[in-house]
Amino acid sequence: MFDIDFYMKMNPLRKRLDAGEKIDRDELIATMEGFRNKKPVVYNIETTNACNMRCEMCPRTTMMTRPIETIDRATFLGVVDQLEPFYEAQWREWEGFVETEYGVRKTDMSENHFFLYIIPKVIQLHGYGDPLLDKNMPEYVRILSEKGMHSYFSCNPSNINIKKMRNMFENGLDYIKYSIETVDDVLHKKIRGKASDFSKSYEKIQELLRIKKENGYKTTIIITMLNLNRQNQMKDYELLEKAFDGLDVYIYLKSEDQQWYRQDYHGTNSVHWSEYCKHPWMSMTIKSNAEAAMCMEDFNNEIVLGDAKKESLADIWNGERYRKLRMDHFLLTKGIKCTAQCDMKLIGNYFSV
Repeated sequence: MFDIDFYMKMNPLRKRLDAGEKIDRDELIATMEGFRNKKPVVYNIETTNACNMRCEMCPRTTMMTRPIETIDRATFLGVVDQLEPFYEAQWREWEGFVETEYGVRKTDMSENHFFLYIIPKVIQLHGYGDPLLDKNMPEYVRILSEKGMHSYFSCNPSNINIKKMRNMFENGLDYIKYSIETVDDVLHKKIRGKASDFSKSYEKIQELLRIKKENGYKTTIIITMLNLNRQNQMKDYELLEKAFDGLDVYIYLKSEDQQWYRQDYHGTNSVHWSEYCKHPWMSMTIKSNAEAAMCMEDFNNEIVLGDAKKESLADIWNGERYRKLRMDHFLLTKGIKCTAQCDMKLIGNYFSV
């Protein structure tokens, strides 16, 4: 989830900044602080950072040095107990805003539809790991469902356990995304690691679709391919679309996140990655060791803002470390991950000369 009210309130100012209008920095700092909800909204809970894949495009493969941990049940429950879903009226206002401002309709199927209609309302249960490796996932899905909250996570289809997935479907899982890079098994192993392939994953997904249909489960199964700027990328995506043609899936081609890592920037079609970063004002991330990090992209927890085991989310969100992070975005503070290792623009870029 992220704070849709903050996002909407900031939209007129965003357009003024994008148009090159000069706005006093102190005035904007005060305005954004006034718009910021003092009650935090959680973007994602990294249930585990364990993963058996070796994806060539992922910093986790070569750069993550933090210990492998899985969030403990008590911490997960403590975090979730501090959250609440959006009111229906808030969501209806948001949907109207999205269609008017971005031209993306509720019935569309694309990477921007996914970001604007799905991501704002779900608790993401992944980060730099595969949630399918966490034995507690069925229970976590049930807990969120009972609280009236939407659940979602992205994972590697090679790790699908049919019995476990059925349990999550039964418990009310709203969305699950499987990342598939090609229909060629050999190439898939090259991109994602030896533990991955297409053929077996495809069989498992077909079985899950059969189970979903027979039992009337509501879970939306999402299939995505990353645009890695590979040779024959679009041909591979067309073959993937053909493989899932006629099946009950939500499928789209996804722009690559964090291209700084590959030093091969090839652009983005994503609204999220095209606009300046709003995360310090609209969402927080809880990592697998219970640390509140700057965002889900902080693979080594370099900017830690609090500890969810010891502090309330509200105290973290309204605390000094978060205040400093927000100022760092205005001041373009050198040497921190936000300025050194991220593709997103910072609000301070509008004020640098």
